[in-house]
Amino acid sequence: MVLVIYDLTIMSSTRINKYLTQANYCSRRQADKLIVAKKVRIDNRVAQLGDQVKKGERVFVDGKEIKLSQNKTYLAFHKPVGIICTTDPKSKDNVIDYLHYPERIYPIGRLDVNSSGLILLTNDGTIVNKILKGRHKIEKEYLVGVDKSLTPDFINSLKKGVLMDGYKTMPAEVNRLADKEFSIVLNEGKNRQIRRMCEEFGYNVLKLKRVRIGNIELNGLSVGRYRKLENEEIEKLLNK
Repeated sequence: MVLVIYDLTIMSSTRINKYLTQANYCSRRQADKLIVAKKVRIDNRVAQLGDQVKKGERVFVDGKEIKLSQNKTYLAFHKPVGIICTTDPKSKDNVIDYLHYPERIYPIGRLDVNSSGLILLTNDGTIVNKILKGRHKIEKEYLVGVDKSLTPDFINSLKKGVLMDGYKTMPAEVNRLADKEFSIVLNEGKNRQIRRMCEEFGYNVLKLKRVRIGNIELNGLSVGRYRKLENEEIEKLLNK
């Protein structure tokens, strides 16, 4: 079954900055900068902020035509510790150079360099916000190892939410697995959130591994390996 949500072709019109994002050319903010710099054309006219690209029109940046990809790629990757979730080619050990995937893709969200586990990569700009924004309630599950024994107060505090820099994290599902290990399920993804939550109570994270994003699980995927997601997996993830 072909799902409309995966189809990036223009059905009527779409805003120019969204077009460039869907084409995996740049972010919307970067697109706006290119438009202001008059580097973007729609057919033979110079694009303006807010312009719409209509079906059949062609888009150019610095004279190069930017087309919407008809081939959607969705990968599940078991990121090793040490690999950085960035597309910046100047960044050593970036995930794109590590994968050497034949198509242009980018990671959805991040895992910090000292963490391992599941990360999704795609060339479909339409799904990124749905996966990353907490209001969509797509769960992310992690296995965590810390430097000292867990206490009931610590576990309960994580469950209720932790105040960090004036922001209280959302309630989380937390389960003790061993003396110094627990699992945690989050519906949000603040920068270094789990590490910072633990630090608030004097715990240092020694091991952090993401094992699930929504219905997509790491399962037996080996470290450093990736697999393509099935259509049914993507449909279920986006219809949560």
